[in-house]
Amino acid sequence: MTRKPASMYRRRERPYTRRKYMGGVPGSKVVHYDMGNLTEDFPIQITLVVKEPCQIRHTALEAARVAANRFLMKTAGRTSFHLKLRTYPHHVIRENKQATGAGADRVSSGMRMAFGKAVGTAARVEAGQKLFTVGVPLTYLNDAKVALTRAGHKLPTPIQIIIESGQELIK
Repeated sequence: MTRKPASMYRRRERPYTRRKYMGGVPGSKVVHYDMGNLTEDFPIQITLVVKEPCQIRHTALEAARVAANRFLMKTAGRTSFHLKLRTYPHHVIRENKQATGAGADRVSSGMRMAFGKAVGTAARVEAGQKLFTVGVPLTYLNDAKVALTRAGHKLPTPIQIIIESGQELIK
C-alpha cells in the first residue's frame, strides 16, 4: 500500500490526538529535536517561520531536519551551531484504506463506516509559528540561512527566515 500524497493532509481538520483511545499509532519519524552544540549560547538566532496555517507530516519534519542538519554539519562543523526543532507532531492522521486488484469490489465496502486507520502523525502549525531555530556565530550566518532555506523546501507551506541578534531584530 503506497503512502497518500501529503496534499491530502495539508489542510487543518478537527484535531485527533487522544492516543489513549486509539489502537496502534505509528511512531514519529522525527529522531532528534536538538542538534549540534547544546551547551554554548550563540550570538545570532535564525528562525524559520511558517506563513500559513497547515498540518506538516512527521516525515516532512524529519526530512527538513535532516536537510538543515546535514548542510550545517558539512559547512560549520558539529560545534559551531545549535539547531532546534520547535514543534511536535501530535495530530494522528487517519486513512480509509481501499482494497485494489482483482475481486476487490466484493471485499471493500467503499465509504461505508469510513473512519480510517492511523497511518502517521502531523504537527498542526499556525501562521507565524516558529518551526526551526538555529544559533550560530556571525561567521556562519549565510550558511545557516541556506540550511533553513533547504529545510523550507521540504515543507508544504511558504516560509520566512527571521534573523535575531541579541535583542534587536534584523530582516
